[in-house]
Amino acid sequence: MRNPIPRVAAIHDLAGFARTSLTAAIPILSTMGIQATPLPTAILSTQTVGYADFTILDLTDEMARILDHWERLGLRFDGVYSGFMASTAQMESAARCMAHCLAPGGLAIVDPVLGDDGRLIPTMTPEMVEKMRWLITKAQVITPNFTEVCLLLGEPYSPEADVDTLKGWLRRLSAAGPETVVATSVPLADEPGRKAECTSVLAYERSFDRFWRVDCSYIPAYYPGTGDVFSSVLTGSLLQGDSLSIALDRAVQFVTLGIRATFGQDLPNREGILLERILDVLRAPLGSCLCRLA
Repeated sequence: MRNPIPRVAAIHDLAGFARTSLTAAIPILSTMGIQATPLPTAILSTQTVGYADFTILDLTDEMARILDHWERLGLRFDGVYSGFMASTAQMESAARCMAHCLAPGGLAIVDPVLGDDGRLIPTMTPEMVEKMRWLITKAQVITPNFTEVCLLLGEPYSPEADVDTLKGWLRRLSAAGPETVVATSVPLADEPGRKAECTSVLAYERSFDRFWRVDCSYIPAYYPGTGDVFSSVLTGSLLQGDSLSIALDRAVQFVTLGIRATFGQDLPNREGILLERILDVLRAPLGSCLCRLA
């Protein structure tokens, strides 16, 4: 029987104080008319960026027990969407969920959360990077940021990216398994007058050998969790039946609006974007299309 409401198994951490991971994915997917079923990888006191003394509870063993129960129930999901992992064994559980709990024709999305700004995030190790290279082979769609593209391919990080080089890198990642590779926070330096801080999203569809590009407006602020927000909107949009180019536009425009809604407020950046202010936008038609062939 087909689910009347699309279901997504959301394999992410739960940070008690944050707008990241599950606290971003659940409201976004729910607003888009999709049931988000959490498979938590860890419980943290806060998200990890900007907090030096956060607590973390690794749920590796519990994940296996949850999957045992789901498999006994015969649960099937229209999407399996993974993000932050607390151990290499959790990536085995994520792959198991994709193999045993994904409905026929379902979508497996991996956000390979490893690092940013050329560095690993505090809880990641070289062993985690190596295991993530294995996990992405199980996905149809992956959404690495530019740092994670470099980490997954073992390429040196650079503050600027050449378009042709990056296209080659995305083809290499796709050749490992995923049909679609969406690279975010890419510092493309191919246009005169382009600010060094400006970034783009570059996506590759292997079945069409086609690239899409969306350039992002520059706002002088950084908020943790925007990658989770982007990937969650992209996931919801694809599960709604949108084309990749429309899904990219929805995700980029939503993140940009969230940053604009938050910028100028007297709040610490580490608290993330004011997601609650803009969720209703996800129910509105897309106002404009900025995505173009690259």
